[in-house]
Amino acid sequence: MKNTEYFKGKKIAVVGLARSGEACANLLFELGSEVSVTDNQDNSSTRSFAKKLRSDKIKLELGRHTPDFIKGKDLVVVSPGVSDESLALKWAKELNIPQVSEIEIGYLLCPAKIIAVTGSSGKTTVTTLIGKIIEAAGKRAVICGNIGNPFSGELSDLRETDYVSLEVSSFQLEKIEKFKAHISLILNVSRNHLDRYSGMDEYIAAKKRIFMNQDKNDYLVLNKEDKLLAGIAAEAAARIVYFSRQDRLNPNQAAAAAAGRILKIDEQIILGVFSSFKGLEHRMEDVNSVGGVRFINDSKATTAESCLWALENINSPVFLIAGGKDKGVDYSLILNEARKKVREVILIGEARNTIRNALSGALKLEEAESLQEAVEKAFSKARKGDCVLLSPMCSSFDMFANYEERGKVFKETVAALAAKDRKA
Repeated sequence: MKNTEYFKGKKIAVVGLARSGEACANLLFELGSEVSVTDNQDNSSTRSFAKKLRSDKIKLELGRHTPDFIKGKDLVVVSPGVSDESLALKWAKELNIPQVSEIEIGYLLCPAKIIAVTGSSGKTTVTTLIGKIIEAAGKRAVICGNIGNPFSGELSDLRETDYVSLEVSSFQLEKIEKFKAHISLILNVSRNHLDRYSGMDEYIAAKKRIFMNQDKNDYLVLNKEDKLLAGIAAEAAARIVYFSRQDRLNPNQAAAAAAGRILKIDEQIILGVFSSFKGLEHRMEDVNSVGGVRFINDSKATTAESCLWALENINSPVFLIAGGKDKGVDYSLILNEARKKVREVILIGEARNTIRNALSGALKLEEAESLQEAVEKAFSKARKGDCVLLSPMCSSFDMFANYEERGKVFKETVAALAAKDRKA
């Protein structure tokens, strides 16, 4: 790591104890910082992360924020899920304490070249593909960030010759200062997170921060077909590379291929990675077939665009399970494709009334009180050859800790149905 001495003796508060908060707190403590962690939630999730803190010298408060955890600090590190409305961040602002995201800490310490990927959908797949392309070319790559394993948890073994394929969200980009990637990718922009942002302009402005520190020696990869990204190139100092859907490549593959070409990786190596890639857990994951009914776990689909992509790639009739915590998504985007394939939509979670209003009159709708109930209802109505698709178009935080837990519950419910079917 580089710049390690900078953090020695610093008094740092980490606001938000989840994956990135826990990883960053442990890293800073090991570098000699005086670390405090505060989270306004006190539940099984925060307590499990608290157990992973490596020293009782890391001060901790759960279930509240108090001014004493912020006063006198040199720096506040903000976890992605924490909004500016947090009392802790308001106190830090009043006290003129600098606030940065966890990826800023990672950048300051990282000796390797960074490839950063953002967008409304497809980030995890593209980040993974880029990492695999680099590895297939015989180089070392670490795949991390918003994808699940935090940037700050992957720094200890990195060398200058390595690469970091980093998924970054708009939330993480809000509080960067010096963060700079050698290659930045903006895959697409669609209505998303409007529960956090005042409108699309503010959301897009957060995404554009990914290239604000790049210079003429860096690259910005943009989706040529995304109208909302039109004009962004003129704002960037980096060299612009465009990608678009091709006959043999979908948009995610085209974006990853563009990064691979910038790194001068042979085209056959890139195509070889695409042909062998089996997909990601919770993203169009074929779970099982029970009584001739196919079950697909697409829990990672938290936008209407992701759900639409799933529907476009399924050829059988569909029972769609959707809902969760609303993010200001335009659910009507799926209507044209859903009219062709969806037998029924089963709605769950806080957003069910909002989704009902968007789809009412065009599709058959029903509600369920839990994901388990939704799976069982769909299976009871499905016929051989049908598909039960979990593609929620919403975040998971009303009912689950994260999309992984939501997908796990879906798979466990399907496994129970399969076991019951075998006994019948």
